[in-house]
Amino acid sequence: MTMGIAYFDCFAGAAGDMIVAALLDAGADFDRLRGHLEGLGLPGCRVRAERATRRGIAGTRFVVEADEPDPPHRHLADVVGVIDRADLPARAGERAQAVFKRLAAAEANVHGVGIDQVHFHEVGAADSLIDIVGACVALELAGVEAVACSPLPLGRGTVRCAHGTIPVPAPATVELLRGFPVVQTAIEQELTTPTAAALLTELAGTFGPPPPMVLSAVGYGAGSRDQGPLPNLLRVMIGEPAEVGTADSVVELSANLDDCTGEIIGATIEKLLAAGALDAWAAPIVMKKSRPAWMLSVLCRPRDADEAEQILFRETTTFGVRRRACSRGKLERSHETVETPYGPVRIKVGRRAGTVACASPEFEDCAAAAEAHDVSIRRVMEAAADAWRESRS
Repeated sequence: MTMGIAYFDCFAGAAGDMIVAALLDAGADFDRLRGHLEGLGLPGCRVRAERATRRGIAGTRFVVEADEPDPPHRHLADVVGVIDRADLPARAGERAQAVFKRLAAAEANVHGVGIDQVHFHEVGAADSLIDIVGACVALELAGVEAVACSPLPLGRGTVRCAHGTIPVPAPATVELLRGFPVVQTAIEQELTTPTAAALLTELAGTFGPPPPMVLSAVGYGAGSRDQGPLPNLLRVMIGEPAEVGTADSVVELSANLDDCTGEIIGATIEKLLAAGALDAWAAPIVMKKSRPAWMLSVLCRPRDADEAEQILFRETTTFGVRRRACSRGKLERSHETVETPYGPVRIKVGRRAGTVACASPEFEDCAAAAEAHDVSIRRVMEAAADAWRESRS
């Protein structure tokens, strides 16, 4: 299979078993999946896939039968060890470990302990371990390179867990969804589980409407419930990217600073960029009492938002950081190298729907060539642009 994108349409919520089931319904091979899951070496565990119907819509249900009447309280190291010992496709194992590390970080924040001290309760049980690993393996079996997701719906009410009765959405779910788009509903049940929240926030690169793609397969994963105002299904759409540019979801953080020096602001920008921020900048503003000030802003991926916020609080004098989710359209980007009288220079080319929208010489290449030949950077940039245009004629 050569499909590239899986889009999860969570119109009624999502759970770990529903993610696996949707991918199976879209064509992932169950026998191969079962073989990989048997390699986890979890005694007394069996999996099966069966047909199910919810409100007249047919789909697949993924069922884990685990003889663990008293599930062990596994730590992150225990889970990582189980995954390491299994015979899994390399990327599936890496993805599964990343999901559990994200879960551990969320649980650590909720309970106020270190990551290594986190006891996985429900998500450390065999069935949840199989759901997470199974989802990562099924993505490989379906030939999925990239994952996208709709905003995640949240229910209301309470749910029982190892800690007793807790509110819905569960605290771990809320922690996992920090920085990601959600939709609050009036439905009195858990719609997005911690397992699904960890999987989708770790694996999905974009949240919003379906990305442009040539649709190749559709699958419906059925949950265990057959009640509620919506059919208990998770839909996945799989296809190949369409050549009309790309889009992703980003988070913009900003803080107003009227008592912070320029040196501190500059150093903070450098720390933000070093931590993986997509961009960071400062703009002059006027605050209350007509005070000249700076607005320090940072653009980052949703999964990096918490770290960026921590840097802002640690490095600056701000008492508050604003956060908003943004959708970002992007050109398809590639690099081409051209020969100039000053040596090779890379050209960054942006395309939309296969048509070149812009082309720009890489500044660092031009600066290095200008230094080596004792000419101005502007001359090298002009020579690179001319060489690229001539290569297109």
